Amino acid sequence: MKKISHLAVPYVVWTILLLALPMVLIVFYSVVGEGNTILDVSFTIDNYKKFFTDKDFLIVLWRSVKIALETTVICILVGYPIAYFISRSEEKYRNLFILLVTIPMWINMLVRTYAWIGILSENGVANKILSFIGLGDVQLIHTQGAVILGMVYNFIPFMILQINSSLSKMDNSLLEASQDLGADGKTTFMKIVLPLSLPGVVSGIALVFLPSVSSFFIPKMLGGGQFFLIGNVIENQFITVGEWSFGSAISVIMAALMMLSMYVVRAIEKKNKVDRGDD
Repeated sequence: MKKISHLAVPYVVWTILLLALPMVLIVFYSVVGEGNTILDVSFTIDNYKKFFTDKDFLIVLWRSVKIALETTVICILVGYPIAYFISRSEEKYRNLFILLVTIPMWINMLVRTYAWIGILSENGVANKILSFIGLGDVQLIHTQGAVILGMVYNFIPFMILQINSSLSKMDNSLLEASQDLGADGKTTFMKIVLPLSLPGVVSGIALVFLPSVSSFFIPKMLGGGQFFLIGNVIENQFITVGEWSFGSAISVIMAALMMLSMYVVRAIEKKNKVDRGDD
């Protein structure tokens, strides 16, 4: 068994205090009955039963997964062409394009989401443009579309950067060989570009889907409370209702779903490496 380097000790302590310990506490609270004191603790799985037997909570979970999937698909459809364009650009422009993609990430996500409230509101820029072209006032804010738009805007840089990273590592000689063998652009893309970019796509899916399914302030701000997602349920249980045990149980369930998703992503990445013959 390898010894931990003394240089890694602060990192290990930091990880235990900020990651492991809070997770242990959440798991502990999830199996503790409401109203128990530290000296009189009774363990129960009623909180988990409550979640899986209440149709309303399952509907919220399905809605969260559905919106997260829609967000992820849109990020792929929009982010892939952008990433491909950046990877095919000249070196002197490539860094500039990456900078433009990452600049919004320098601003706090809460501030960026607040900006969309002003854009999508009744008297916002978007409605003024629609009125100018004759479409009249449209309800943009407090809709599911607004929630998805906010998530796509906040999370699409992760998709672009991951796909661009894979495309940038691609050997251009493969594209030249494909053209020399008479393959058209579509065939080259489907047989070479797309398979080689899949690791970036898979990583991007994980980085977009996981925060989307657990997001709570974007639906709260852009959805106006009309699109209650699982993150809002957890927030409500901890802050408003005060049922920490039930809120902890939902958090554990979501953590398990996320770890399962990450396992699937890792399995796909390993399979891609094997198929490509990587070590």
